[in-house]
Amino acid sequence: MAVIDIQVPDIGDFAEVGVIEVLVQPGDTIKAEQSLVTVESDKASMEIPSSHAGVVKELKVKLGDKIAEGSVLLTLETAQAAAPAAAPAVLEQKPAPAPAAQAQAAIKTEAKSFAGSADLECDVLVLGGGPGGYSAAFRAADLGLKVVLVERYAQLGGVCLNVGCIPSKALLHVAAVMDEVSHMADLGVDFGAPTVNVDKLRGHKEKVIAKLTGGLGQMAKMRKVTIVRGYGAFVGANHLEVEETTGTGQDKTGSKKVVAFKKAIIAAGSQAVRLPFMPDDPRVVDSTGALALQGVPQKMLIVGGGIIGLEMGTVYSTLGARLDVVEMMDGLMQGADRDLVKVWEKMNKHRFDNILLKTKTVGAQATPEGIQVQFEGLDGTKSEGTYDLVLQAVGRTPNGKKIAADKAGVSVTDRGFINVDIQMRTNVPHIFAIGDIVGQPMLAHKAVHEAHVAAEVIAGELQGNKELASAAFNARVIPSVAYTDPEVAWVGLTEDQAKQQGIKVKKGLFPWAASGRAIANGRDEGVTKLLFDDSPEAGSGDGHAGRGHGKILGGGMVGTHAGDMIGEIALAIEMGADAVDIGKTIHPHPTLGESIGMAAEVAHGSCTDVPPARK
Repeated sequence: MAVIDIQVPDIGDFAEVGVIEVLVQPGDTIKAEQSLVTVESDKASMEIPSSHAGVVKELKVKLGDKIAEGSVLLTLETAQAAAPAAAPAVLEQKPAPAPAAQAQAAIKTEAKSFAGSADLECDVLVLGGGPGGYSAAFRAADLGLKVVLVERYAQLGGVCLNVGCIPSKALLHVAAVMDEVSHMADLGVDFGAPTVNVDKLRGHKEKVIAKLTGGLGQMAKMRKVTIVRGYGAFVGANHLEVEETTGTGQDKTGSKKVVAFKKAIIAAGSQAVRLPFMPDDPRVVDSTGALALQGVPQKMLIVGGGIIGLEMGTVYSTLGARLDVVEMMDGLMQGADRDLVKVWEKMNKHRFDNILLKTKTVGAQATPEGIQVQFEGLDGTKSEGTYDLVLQAVGRTPNGKKIAADKAGVSVTDRGFINVDIQMRTNVPHIFAIGDIVGQPMLAHKAVHEAHVAAEVIAGELQGNKELASAAFNARVIPSVAYTDPEVAWVGLTEDQAKQQGIKVKKGLFPWAASGRAIANGRDEGVTKLLFDDSPEAGSGDGHAGRGHGKILGGGMVGTHAGDMIGEIALAIEMGADAVDIGKTIHPHPTLGESIGMAAEVAHGSCTDVPPARK
């Protein structure tokens, strides 16, 4: 027997992640690849597996700790003398080159044989009609394939269009206009106090959803994509059984259909995590419940200080609610640089009565007065509060275990993720997976690009087109946006990550207080920041080596419409641009977007819109 250290494996672009759950205790007997701890990044919580089997001797981490690659999780008594490197963890912001973008311990499975008859046959079966699913179906159809799309809801669009991204943005737009109008009195234009009709506001949101989802239905018909409505579950390596649903919800009809397919794309998505101790009460909601907008509470608790919770908090606050937020980590909106978040916090301080950091929610009870919630700080301090509405926004969990993937031979991790390679292929060569179910970041724009890759690879293989068959998901970066007010957006390497990883960067920071457009808009609190490679060997990228600034590695913005502009920074990273490339690209004046060019000029030392650098 030997005692070995179990360490944190490669966690990709994240220098540190927070421990939000410890899954084992001293004395436990564990298996190789069994999950040890749950860690959390900005938008997802994931598990880290053990590299060995054995008995836990001592835990080296506790709840709330921040860990990095190489951190010791625990000591293990094992028959194996040396520890091989553990599988990469799951917190990458871009896919690993091979073999899996979501590398967790997966359950080995063997496909079942299906002896029944099929009601439908197709080239490609797509399971799930969200942004990833419908994009995969439409792209495959455009490439000449016969496609069946299985979706349990009445409308295509998944969580994003129906109960997520789109309805939340419809409400956030209304909130932004209300907040903007409230400041106009200072400029000499007073509209008076707003009168909110919640029923009409809810109706506006539903119209936005209907317009988009209705359009998707028409496009499916135009492409001759067959939609089968219901719950899909694999019954073999080439067959899927669908329990049909009806109505506006997910009511089962009792009828079933079997679809035979040559290739399949799993796009079954994720669902909101629900805390087990929360009471089953209409005053306790997830993001879907919050978007239903049944009324405006006086006092609201947001459990989880990430993007989803803070976006919904923005809406409810503007409509009149007072907010508390509780977060286990040491700051809100994890993932973004603290200097950007600090600008947001200053602008939004008025919304909150309490911001409880390094604090976990430990209990809750439904009472006539409200939902009574208990908190415990990581330092042991205890407190409680009573709320009219509690929003659970602690992350999402994938639906990998709900589709009988094992019957198709597809391996699923303990947590419900499906491992894929850069072509989005699972361990079963003719079955692909995309979107939330293959790992974080759980973002619609990532899923859409993965969808196109999977559809193109499948078309290439079925049609003998080598160019299509060689498609791969090789994005360097994936942008993130908090659609709060002001918006916070970032992409690529953050300044915090650069410091933690020992990467030398040249920073170009342009304050919007020097932006004519921002000042004219009365919103000059913003900042644009670009980070360039400043390692000794880095050149400018234009043949002028030795200037001390190489290619752009990352960037972030806080301010109005930041989310609309972050794409330029993402493009610059993908294209390998440097400060000269960006700074010499002529941006229109006066715009907020020109702050990107000016931030590059600051890094280059040629910006004339800010005071000269000290020498």
